[in-house]
Amino acid sequence: MSEVNVPANMPEWMADHLRRYLKTDGADGHMWDSTSVGGPGPLPTLLLTTVGRRSGQTSLLPLIYGETNGKYIIVASKGGAPQHPGWYHNLVAQPTVEVQVLADRFRATARTATGEERATLWQQMEKIYPPYNDYQAKTDREIPVVVLERA
Repeated sequence: MSEVNVPANMPEWMADHLRRYLKTDGADGHMWDSTSVGGPGPLPTLLLTTVGRRSGQTSLLPLIYGETNGKYIIVASKGGAPQHPGWYHNLVAQPTVEVQVLADRFRATARTATGEERATLWQQMEKIYPPYNDYQAKTDREIPVVVLERA
């Protein structure tokens, strides 16, 4: 997964965040100042690289994360849209992903948390980013909580 594509439809503020993160190994970008888009303030972000389930091409994007027991947690919220984000469908189809946290780059296996584990991780993530609750209220789908385990 060495060559990656930045999604063409990525908003410019997100593409800028991604470029700064990559250029500085996360020194500028790991703690993303979400106030620029109406968020609550600095949030920890990682970079996730997935393989397209249809295209077979790799795609890279920054995501808010939490950490528990050496595992990274991300939320497939898509702002409460009725459908899951494309990156989530990609990692369900191909759970081997690449992750970057600051300068640490590694392969990981992604899985969707369920049951009590999901509930516990959701509570952790809503403390990091409270709008997740608003997103869940906007949609009928259960927003997936994804666990990334270092390979």
